[in-house]
Amino acid sequence: MKQFSLIEKAFFLKNIDIFNDLDLDHLIAIADKFHQDRFASNEIVFEIEQKAHRMYFIKEGCIDIFDNNDKLIKKLTQNDYFGDESLFNENPRSYKAVCSKNAWVFSLSKSDILTIITECPSVAISLLSTYSKSLLNK
Repeated sequence: MKQFSLIEKAFFLKNIDIFNDLDLDHLIAIADKFHQDRFASNEIVFEIEQKAHRMYFIKEGCIDIFDNNDKLIKKLTQNDYFGDESLFNENPRSYKAVCSKNAWVFSLSKSDILTIITECPSVAISLLSTYSKSLLNK
């Protein structure tokens, strides 16, 4: 399996809106916490009602998000992220994530996200801003 270097992961983070204001030292510290996965087309990342343990960031490929009626809600591509809302509201996943094009995906555990937020409050503000915008678009 291809392994991305720490510096490749850090530069990838610079393209993610919730991390792009951070300096390289913080980006490297966050990148060091990344778990790396490869998903094949049609592979399920997670199901509806599954307990949330991780937040996901798309390095390459596409992930489709479906509601509980298997209706496509959103297509996500490189530099998009998903799975964050269930980490904070303690509810199970409210949608299904399925790989639609072979993908490399990085993820962070809930404890890593909470550590990052403690060390870099700007990440929490960015997450809140993104989440509130998504609520307005519903």
